[in-house]
Amino acid sequence: MPFISADKIRFLLQQLSKQLWLKPLVISVLSVLVAFLAKLAEGTSLAEWVPEVTFESVSRLLSVMSSSMMVIATLAVASMVSAYASASSTATPRAVKLVIADDLSQNALSTFIGAFIFSIVALTAIENDFYEDAGLFTLLVLTVLVFAIVILTFVRWVDRIARLGRVGTTIDSVEDIATQALCRRRRAPDLGGVPATDKTEKGSPLYCDQVGYVQHIDMARLQQCAEDWQIGIRLAVLPGTFVTPDRPLAWISGPGEQPDKQQREQLCRAFMLGKSRTFEDDPRFALVVLAEIASRALSPAVNDPGTGIDIIGRMVRLFVLWGKTEIKPESSEGKNQVAEIRYDRIEVPPISVDDMFDDAFTPIARDGAANVEVSIRLQKALRALSKSKDTASREAAVKYAALALKRSEHALTHEQDIIRVRQAMRD
Repeated sequence: MPFISADKIRFLLQQLSKQLWLKPLVISVLSVLVAFLAKLAEGTSLAEWVPEVTFESVSRLLSVMSSSMMVIATLAVASMVSAYASASSTATPRAVKLVIADDLSQNALSTFIGAFIFSIVALTAIENDFYEDAGLFTLLVLTVLVFAIVILTFVRWVDRIARLGRVGTTIDSVEDIATQALCRRRRAPDLGGVPATDKTEKGSPLYCDQVGYVQHIDMARLQQCAEDWQIGIRLAVLPGTFVTPDRPLAWISGPGEQPDKQQREQLCRAFMLGKSRTFEDDPRFALVVLAEIASRALSPAVNDPGTGIDIIGRMVRLFVLWGKTEIKPESSEGKNQVAEIRYDRIEVPPISVDDMFDDAFTPIARDGAANVEVSIRLQKALRALSKSKDTASREAAVKYAALALKRSEHALTHEQDIIRVRQAMRD
């Protein structure tokens, strides 16, 4: 049985890449190696061609770099922490993970720390006469190159840090991750398994002692277990589901003997549980976060209906993407291909489009019911989605348009505003 599947490695690497310490650590190790790379030039004929460089000039340049890079790195950390606090207070705490995972900010911090480590190591080597003429000249070239990289990185980082943590930038990040998650699920709507059409609970339930959110399901591991033990598995949860010890993860069936305690523990290891939801395999979570940002904007303390209207438009864009009929690119005959079934022993329940609409539009309809502009835009958005090619999306759009109208009729006090909302629903 494989210890870990390629899909789980992909998930773990995605989670690891979001850690703020990873890139600075890698760059610090590389900077030490680069500082000693100049020593390799001394074993070549380069010394006969390069001009003479004094120890004092290189030492002075490295001293300036070491003193300035520490200050800039400290400034970068302070600015990033301020951006994280801004994103948490003006958008939603759930979006802070995306702000922390900003590649440009991580690269900038890594560059500043790496340049500091490089200058300290190289300066120490120079003061101990580690380099000769060729190595010293090579070190000077490397130092100038590091300076150039630092300057370019600093210029790009200043532009990003001015926008990092702002509501608009945070919304863009959430929409981008939502688009990726929706496309990934659209390409594999059943996670590569067999669509579960029968909702009845059959077989022996599989329980887990942990409490938390399902972050990832290792389908390859479940398939291998099912083939080895000649059983069938029907998932009872999807990524994003909150699991308790009394809630089954799956239902196990088969003609042979049921798995023993040790085998059940192996099956439970295929379900990665955590304290919070993640964006990668849980497209509904991104919709929840967008709705939370809209709810905060529509609260009396903020009173920013423009942000709520903006998020409604982004929701429409995401559901139009989801409602596309093609799951894979069309074949040469022009017919849509069926999603590939890689795990034929695992039945997977479909993701509920009705629940997705509930995640996306119910908070906005509730908190924006007393705002006529938001109510009108919401009705127009749901009317547009009611014409989707996806049947489930059409039905959900009609349902939530009616619910939103009831909320608006109850919250709005001016009769003319109610008439405008009703008209927006019909037109």
